Amino acid sequence: MSKSDKREEIICAALELIAEQGFHGAPMAMIAERAGVGAGTIYRYFENKDVLINELYRELEEKMYPFILDGYTTEAPFRARFVHLGTALLHYFIEHPLHFRYLEQFHNSPYGVAFRRDKLLGTRSGCDFFRELFEQGLAQQVLKDFPLVILFDLSFGPLVAVARDHILGFVQMDESMITKTVEACWDGVRR
Repeated sequence: MSKSDKREEIICAALELIAEQGFHGAPMAMIAERAGVGAGTIYRYFENKDVLINELYRELEEKMYPFILDGYTTEAPFRARFVHLGTALLHYFIEHPLHFRYLEQFHNSPYGVAFRRDKLLGTRSGCDFFRELFEQGLAQQVLKDFPLVILFDLSFGPLVAVARDHILGFVQMDESMITKTVEACWDGVRR
């Protein structure tokens, strides 16, 4: 197994185990075993578990954002951009349930809280199109006059809940239901 293959096996094993059992239920030794590498091998690639967790999140972001931005244009009308992003995000979550489960755990952990705060405050760069869209919507008075965090919650909180319910088998999201759900989120934030 090459060096890059070992690293990828570690990343895949960490994704699976953390999505299944949470951060605390996936010790480094278990990740190494699932990856088929020695426990010490992980530390050649990742200084510690915190670094692994954050690196895994960064890699998932790198996979998710091109998917979400495919076909997105800043020249489109505001509502169309909102619907595009919401629809693409919900599709990504539904099509990548393991990624969704990891991302949900990350965002609801101390790792994610710090990350989210930095993104909302604009102190962390990269992949800022959501924040930029909402700031533009506020400036143009297209969106209700709420703090950014509430706009994010009203826009994407329902999408996260629906994706979770779809993955758990509580609801079946077809294209029509996805469209209606994203439009309901739009109705919740537009003026």
